[in-house]
Amino acid sequence: MLFKIHSELSYEVYEPTTFIFNIQPSVTAEQLIKEESLNITPELWYKEFTLNNSGTRLIKMQVNYGTFTIAYNAVIEVNEISKDESALAISVPVMEMDNEVLPYISPSRHCESDKLVQFAKKEFGHLPNEYSKVQAINDWIFNSVEYVSGSTNASVSACDTIISRIGVCKDFAHLGIALCRALDIPARYCSVYAANLVPPDIHACFEAYIGGLWILFDPTRLSAENSRVKIADSKDASEAAVAVFYGNTYCTYMNVQCDIIE
Repeated sequence: MLFKIHSELSYEVYEPTTFIFNIQPSVTAEQLIKEESLNITPELWYKEFTLNNSGTRLIKMQVNYGTFTIAYNAVIEVNEISKDESALAISVPVMEMDNEVLPYISPSRHCESDKLVQFAKKEFGHLPNEYSKVQAINDWIFNSVEYVSGSTNASVSACDTIISRIGVCKDFAHLGIALCRALDIPARYCSVYAANLVPPDIHACFEAYIGGLWILFDPTRLSAENSRVKIADSKDASEAAVAVFYGNTYCTYMNVQCDIIE
């Protein structure tokens, strides 16, 4: 499928500030960038880079004072992974997992999986394989946690969400990740552009490593399969923010659009 992406952010900068933006779709075997452009107004110097062992693409720039706008436009072709249900039912022991996958079993800042082991085993441990467990986790979060826009902040963790039973997309993703890791299923945070998302925004999902593949799940059910363009993956949202800054600034405008064009 072909997607047209538009992402635009404006900032007021009050002192010399370094920005790191994460708005470009990642480079993966499933995603082909057909067209893209990046415009910064007024014109400012920037540097693009990727993280080691990752397709995540980042933009680093220094702004001293005043206002600026960064706008990214792209046409992306996405070919979804074909899921073989019988293959996904095969369990991969931790000993046989790729070494790059192993960090995604450990707890992280927003996904305290070590505190949720007893709950996860009681609720999902009896299911026959990893795929059925992750499906059940995904369904449980959707049915048990209320989605309320603007209800949480950046400090909320999976344990907070399982107690409050309220959150936004990143909180749903963090809880899914933590419950998977509590069952020794590697899981990671995933930021995406999603078509037909209301209101349009950068969306959070999670991926679980099942049968040797990373499979994406959205416990909010706000985005549909085959309607997402991946931006980044990480241990949790603290490593995949749309914008990180070091200085003093304020975001005055944000506009995100993702449309299916074919």
